[in-house]
Amino acid sequence: MLTDSLQLTWLFFSLLLVSPLPLFAGSESSSSTSAMSPDNRYGPFGVLDSRSEYGLGVLPEPFLVDDSDLEVNEFRFDVLDTRSRTQHVDLFKTELEKGFGPATVELELLYERDVSAGTVSAGVNSINLGARVPIYQFVSGILDTTFGVGAEVALPVDTSRSRNTEVVPKVFNDSIVGEHFTLQSIFGYSTLFGPGPDRNLQHLESGFVFGYTFQHDQLPLPGVRQFIAVLELKGETAINRQAAGRTGLLGDIGFRTNLKAIGPAQPRLGFAFVFPINELARHDQHWGTITSLVFDF
Repeated sequence: MLTDSLQLTWLFFSLLLVSPLPLFAGSESSSSTSAMSPDNRYGPFGVLDSRSEYGLGVLPEPFLVDDSDLEVNEFRFDVLDTRSRTQHVDLFKTELEKGFGPATVELELLYERDVSAGTVSAGVNSINLGARVPIYQFVSGILDTTFGVGAEVALPVDTSRSRNTEVVPKVFNDSIVGEHFTLQSIFGYSTLFGPGPDRNLQHLESGFVFGYTFQHDQLPLPGVRQFIAVLELKGETAINRQAAGRTGLLGDIGFRTNLKAIGPAQPRLGFAFVFPINELARHDQHWGTITSLVFDF
C-alpha cells in the first residue's frame, strides 16, 4: 500500500488534471468559443496556445524541485547546505539552460563537499543532461495551464560518489491562476543503470511548487521588480527492493526576488529553508538552507 504522503501527492495531481473543467464549463458560450479559437492555437495539431504565459518568467525557479518552465537563455548557481547530526554536506550546482522554440535543454554540474566526524571529502558528483517540452496548453479565464514531458540523464564522474547512470523520464504541469498564484507539479520515474548493488534501483519522484507573486507596486522593495513567496514539497518513493512503498518527503519555504536588469541580464536571487516532513527524510537530514542566483540573458 502507498504511504499517506504519496496518496496526497497523487490527490493533488488528480485535482490539477480536472481543474480546467469547472472553469471552462462555467464560462459563457462566447468565452468558451474564444478559449478554443483556432487563431490562438499553434504547433503540431494546434496543441499550444499563443496566449499562454508559459516561458515568460511568471513561474518562479524552484529550489529543490526540477524546473519545468521554458528558459530561453539562463545561467544558475545554487548552494545547498544540509546538516544531520555530525554530518555536514554542501552541494554546489551550476546549470546552463537554452531554449529552442518551445523546448528547453539543460546542462548541469554537481559538486559535493562532505564533512563527517571531522573527515572532509569533496568531488564532482555528476553531470546531468536534460530536456523538456510542452505538449498541451489550455487558457481560459484566470487559468493558464501547460502540460509537458521531459527527461534527464545523470552521468557519474567520481566513482567514489556514484557508479551508476540515472535515467528519469518526466511529466509536468505548470499552472498560472490569476495575477498572483502559480502551481508547478512534476513526476519522474528514476532508474539506475550500471554496476554495483544499486543497479536497477527505481524511485518515483514527485514535486510541487506553490508560488505567490507580489509586484513592485504591491511590495515596493528597492531594486526588486517582483517578490515571490515559495513553498515546495518534494517526495521520493521506492518502487522496488526492501524499501518499496516508502516515501521520503522534504519541504522548503523561501522566496525568489526578480531584480532590476543589469544590462542584458535579468538577475533572480532566491533563498529557502529546507526541512524534513517525515521520519524517512529526517534520517538523511535535519535541516538545510539553499541560496540560488539565476541570470536570464
